[in-house]
Amino acid sequence: MNTLVTGRRLARELGEWRSNAPAYKSLAERIRVLLMDGRLASGARLPAERELSQALDLSRTTVAAAYSKLRDDGFLDSVRGSGSTLRLPGRERGEHALHTGLPLDFTKATAPAYPGLQAAYAAAAAELPAHLGHDGFDLVGLPDLRESIAQSYRDRGLPTSAEQVMVTIGAQHALQLVTRTLYSPGERILVEQPTYPHALDTFSSIGARVLAFPVRQDGGWDLPEALLQIRRAAPTLAFLMPDFHNPTGMSMSVHEREFLAAAAAREGTVLVVDETTALLDIDRGPLPPMACFSPNILTLGSLGKVAWGGLRIGWIRGPRDMLAQILRNRPAVDLGTPLVEQLAATHLLADLPSMVASRSLDLRRGRDNAVSLLREALPQWKVRSPDGGLNLWINTETVSSSALALAARAEGLGLVPGPRFGIDGAFERYLRLPFSYGEGQMRDAVDILARLAGRVGSDPLRMPLQAVI
Repeated sequence: MNTLVTGRRLARELGEWRSNAPAYKSLAERIRVLLMDGRLASGARLPAERELSQALDLSRTTVAAAYSKLRDDGFLDSVRGSGSTLRLPGRERGEHALHTGLPLDFTKATAPAYPGLQAAYAAAAAELPAHLGHDGFDLVGLPDLRESIAQSYRDRGLPTSAEQVMVTIGAQHALQLVTRTLYSPGERILVEQPTYPHALDTFSSIGARVLAFPVRQDGGWDLPEALLQIRRAAPTLAFLMPDFHNPTGMSMSVHEREFLAAAAAREGTVLVVDETTALLDIDRGPLPPMACFSPNILTLGSLGKVAWGGLRIGWIRGPRDMLAQILRNRPAVDLGTPLVEQLAATHLLADLPSMVASRSLDLRRGRDNAVSLLREALPQWKVRSPDGGLNLWINTETVSSSALALAARAEGLGLVPGPRFGIDGAFERYLRLPFSYGEGQMRDAVDILARLAGRVGSDPLRMPLQAVI
């Protein structure tokens, strides 16, 4: 389903688009930038030449010349009688390379292991003999762990019982279970734009038709566009990250949570809410879980970001009937969550407040250091300081982040460019930079970026992109 962009909306999105170049070139370049930044979606149909010329008070010849340039540059497809449709050349989000082998690997937004992790594993090993009578195939989760997870939701103001929790092998595994259970071929899935890349990978692996609505650092979640997509397409699922969104670091307001929960409930769309970053608060303060606003929300969580990425424990919190459906389908995917990791996770959850406070302190130092270094070395870039999460979402202005990432590899720095987070390669002028690394590593990384920024142009380069954590 191609979204039609009206002349009025495009005029609003264009803003101040004129430059010293000829009008048609300036117009074409601005439309190209909007496409690459994700503000216009690949596959969207542009207004007719006459409609846009009227909206912009331009001659039709100028608009026709701009469209022609976009076609020549590979950003527009035009078919007589069907209009002109935006496209991103290559339409590739990239392949995975799990190990970069680079001395500065900033491809993963992860933090060092929580200092209490070793003690939690030692306690789990000591308790394991008492569980060896268990057959070891645990599709639901140990009762104590499920109760601890339920208590963590109750502490955040969301009534939850252990029966509403299923323990999984991480949040990505949880998303796979949910998607394969609730999605049927031919249906649609709604996502934020930009979004977590491995969510897009999951949906792509089952051939889902993905729709998107924007998340902007200067405007938050585009609620009217989300409502339009939900009403028009009635997507089966909508995947959201309302807390310290990856990659932008934004958090939904209470109003945005209520609005999207109500809109999805009216149309029968199941909200799949990824809360893997929800506990990474630096200075925002608590907000209610999205499931507070609707009973038919599936919430995904894990300890991967707050404790350690190697602790492959996640969970699904949701209505009992949905969990029952997922349980029936789970044996086709895996045969349960390992017991030692569950025991360790139970001990860690008992120490959750201390773990969260420790992580917040480390993230504050990392964020402040990264923002300071970038603003000093690259003042022309737009660097917003998020109030939580693990990374910065940087507007590199005229610099192609794909070309920058490719050049950085030769300097020993691994980066994930913006297109990895967009549908069909959008966000070419954005770069995700984790701030969870040490001061020395961050300084070295920023030094490399500052050296390369003046040598890299605005034209994107294709490259194999890394797995993104």
